Amino acid sequence: MSDTGSHFQEESVGGKARDLRLLRRHLVYLRPYKGMVLGAIGLIVVSSLLQLVGPLVTAMALDLYIRPGGDDQIISPAAVWLLDFLAARQVALEPAQGLALLSSIFLVSLVLAFVVLYAQGFVMNLMGQYIMFDLRRQIFERLQSLPVRFFDRNPIGRLVTRVTNDVDSLNELFTAGLVSIFGDVVLLGGIVLVLFWLNWRLAVVTFAILPLLLLLTLWFKIRARQSYREVRVKLARINAFLQEYLSGMSVIQLFNREQAAFEEFADINRSHRDANVRAILYYAIYYPAVELITVLGTALILWYGGARVLSGALSIGALVAFLQYGRRFYQPLSDLSEKYNILQAALASSERIFAVLDTPAEIESPPRAYSPEEVSGAIEFDGVHFAYLEGEPILNGLSFRVEPGQTVAVVGHTGAGKSTLVSLMQRFYDVDRGAIRVDGVDIREWDLARLRRAIGLVLQDVFLFSGSVRANIRLADETIDEERLRWAAREVFAAEFIEALPSGYDTQLKERGAGLSVGQKQLIAFARALAFDPSILILDEATSSIDTETEQYIQRALERLLVNRTSVVVAHRLSTIQRADRILVLHRGELREDGSHQELLARRGLYHKLYQLQYQDAEGPADTAAAGTYGVTVDGQ
Repeated sequence: MSDTGSHFQEESVGGKARDLRLLRRHLVYLRPYKGMVLGAIGLIVVSSLLQLVGPLVTAMALDLYIRPGGDDQIISPAAVWLLDFLAARQVALEPAQGLALLSSIFLVSLVLAFVVLYAQGFVMNLMGQYIMFDLRRQIFERLQSLPVRFFDRNPIGRLVTRVTNDVDSLNELFTAGLVSIFGDVVLLGGIVLVLFWLNWRLAVVTFAILPLLLLLTLWFKIRARQSYREVRVKLARINAFLQEYLSGMSVIQLFNREQAAFEEFADINRSHRDANVRAILYYAIYYPAVELITVLGTALILWYGGARVLSGALSIGALVAFLQYGRRFYQPLSDLSEKYNILQAALASSERIFAVLDTPAEIESPPRAYSPEEVSGAIEFDGVHFAYLEGEPILNGLSFRVEPGQTVAVVGHTGAGKSTLVSLMQRFYDVDRGAIRVDGVDIREWDLARLRRAIGLVLQDVFLFSGSVRANIRLADETIDEERLRWAAREVFAAEFIEALPSGYDTQLKERGAGLSVGQKQLIAFARALAFDPSILILDEATSSIDTETEQYIQRALERLLVNRTSVVVAHRLSTIQRADRILVLHRGELREDGSHQELLARRGLYHKLYQLQYQDAEGPADTAAAGTYGVTVDGQ
C-alpha cells in the first residue's frame, strides 16, 4: 500500500477566511425556510425581552415593598415608573399585595420564557435538520457529476468528511449561530438601555471591563482561526486513511503489515490529537479569563454601587438589579464569543464544502446534445492523445476503427494504455487531442447519459452494492421489469445459483457482495449488462480471476452476452484469443499490430513475444486450443 496521501492532492490548511462571502453563501440555504427564520427571530426577541423582566421586578419589590431604608429611602426609576402606573389607575397596594403581584409577574415571565425558549430551540433545530438534508443532497449530487479525475486526486475518506463532519459543523452554525446571534444582540441592547435608565454612572462602571473582554476575544479569534482549520484537515486525513486501510485489510493481514499500519495510523492520529490540544489550550486560557474579567466587573458594581447606596444616591433595588443585569450582560458576551468559535469552525468546514460544490463538472453534455434512439455501435479512435499527468503521455496518436457487431480484443504490456482506452470510451476523461467517435459522432457531442447507456462495462473487480440481488441487477432502473431481469439472469446462467440463495432474487447482499464467489459476482455483473441491453460492451479483464470450472460458465455467458453487440475486450489470458474478430496490440500508447490471432502469430512480432512470455512453460499448442472466448492481455492497466 502506498503512503496515505502520497498519490492524492494534499489538502491545505488555508489562509484568512473569506468570511463575508462565505456568510452570504450560507444565507442562500436559509432562503427556502424564511418562515422558520422569521419565526425564530420573533421568538428570540420575545425571549430577550422576557429576560429583562426579572431584575426590574426585583428592584421594584425591594424599593417599594421591602424598603430596608424606610420611607425616605431613594427608589429606582423602575419603582418610580410602577408608582406612577398605579397612581394613574388609582390603585394602592399594601406591601403584601405588591409583593404578591410582582412575584406573580416574575413567575409568569419565567414560564413564558420557558415556553418561548422551547419553541425557539425546536424551530431552529428543525430548520437545521432541513438545511443539512438539502446540503448533503447537494454535495452528493455534485459528487456524482464530477469527473473521475477529481476522485483520482481526492481520497474517499476526505470526501466522506465533507458530507458528514463538515455538514454537522454548518448545522451548529444555523441552529446556534446566525439566528441566535441576533437574540444576543437584542438582549445586550436591552440591558444597555435599562442600565442607563436606572443609573448612567453605574452603567459606565459596569461597562468598564468591555475593553479587556474585547482584547481577549481578539486574541482568541486570531489564535483559534488557524487551529479550527488544522483540526479539520487532520480529521479528513484520519478518515481517508481509515477508508483505504479498512478496505485493504485482507492485504495488510496477508503480508503481516499490521504493525506498520498501526504505526502509520498512530502518527496521523497523533497529529490530530496535537491539533486539538492546541485548540484546547486557547479555550483553557480564554474561558477562565472571561470568567475572571466578569467577576472583576461584578466587583466594580459592588464597590461603586455599594458606595452610592451608602451615600443615599442609589437605591438597594437598583444595585441588586445592576448585579443581576451585569451577569446577564456578561453572559451574552461570552455567548457571542462561543458563537464566534462556532462561526470559525463552520467557516473552516464551509470552505471545504464549497470547494467541492464549486469544482466544475468538466465533463458534461453539450447544448443540443446528440441523443439517438438507436445506436449501431461503430467506434473510431482518431489520433487520440491523452495523459493523466502533464508530460507523462499514456496514449500517443492512437487510431483504429471497430465496426458494428465486431469483437475486438486489446493486448499490451502493463502501462500500454488498455484501461485508459476503456475509460476514454465512456468519457470518464476527455482526450487531450484527437477524437473518439461512436456512430461517426464525437462522444463530446453526445448526451452523456445516452452515451453511457449505450455502453455496458464489466470489470474484473465487480462492484456490488449492499442490497438485494434484484436491486444490483436493476440498479434502480424501473424500466427493467421482473420478466426482463429474470431473462437476463437465465441467459448468462446466473439464475441457477441466484434461485438457490436463501431468498432468491430478494437475498440481501453484504458490502461489495461479500459471501459470493468471484464467479457468482461476475455472473451478476453479466446479468446486469444484459438487462440494460447496451449496444457496445466493454469487458475489462472480466475472466482473469476465476477458476477453470467457473470460466466455463463465464464463457457460455459471454457467448450470449456478445451476440449482436460491438465488443471491446481486455482479458488476462491469451488463451482466450482465437475467437476475437481482431486483436489490437498496444505498446507505449501506440497501436503496433492489428489482426487476427493466427495473423499476428505468423508475423512473429510483438504479439508473438507476448504469447511466448505467457506460455513458454506450457506443454504445447494444446493449451491454445483449450481456450475459450474473446479478449487478451498480459496484465491489467
